[in-house]
Amino acid sequence: MKKVIHKADSRGFADHGWLQANHSFSFASWNNPERVHFGALRVLNDDVIGPKMGFGTHPHDNMEIITIPLKGVLKHRDNMNDDWQAVHPGEVQVMSAGTGVQHSEINGAIDEHLSLFQIWVIPQKRNVEPRYDQKLFKSEDRKGQLQTLVTSFEDTDVESLKIHQDAKLSRIDLSKDETFIYQLKGKSHGVYAMLISGSVEIEGETLESRDAIGISETDNFNIIAKTDSELLFIEVPMINF
Repeated sequence: MKKVIHKADSRGFADHGWLQANHSFSFASWNNPERVHFGALRVLNDDVIGPKMGFGTHPHDNMEIITIPLKGVLKHRDNMNDDWQAVHPGEVQVMSAGTGVQHSEINGAIDEHLSLFQIWVIPQKRNVEPRYDQKLFKSEDRKGQLQTLVTSFEDTDVESLKIHQDAKLSRIDLSKDETFIYQLKGKSHGVYAMLISGSVEIEGETLESRDAIGISETDNFNIIAKTDSELLFIEVPMINF
């Protein structure tokens, strides 16, 4: 088993006033040669966006982009659909940038901060037709059990959102002293586990809120919740680039 630990305070941080951004991997002005990616996972940004603020229209291409709001309301608009679409906590948004897409994202509230994870996964297919999708996932369906959010188009899971990569994004909520064994898709995959909140022990490593661990070269790993905890798992092929 191979492990890499990323403590919350080791992440890149940018304070733009309206945006408080934490970067698990090199992004924008934060460049860490040892923290460029974890397999096909290229970006995991933990953003807090001020009321009525956000990102104006900007382009992306050849990237699978997943957004998970944690608090507040996200408003999204792109050149595939000119209407603003609301994405609430519990919902997940996916966008295949493919040949190119222009989009805007803003905090849809006038008096509340927006907290979200934005995740970029390197696709296995380039220059695909851009697409957008979102779906609600009930919190009660991840209590003590794995809730699958995103899988590849080739995966047989019909309940998950789809991207162009052999990846799996999932969440679980564990009660204090509850245990869980995560099973990987295969030895060519690794899992980047982000502790959203709480305190857990994963294979002898203690993680607190917003700490993360990358695990690869194993079939499974064990999690023990030291307090009530919420975890996000991003399982990806361990590609190099």
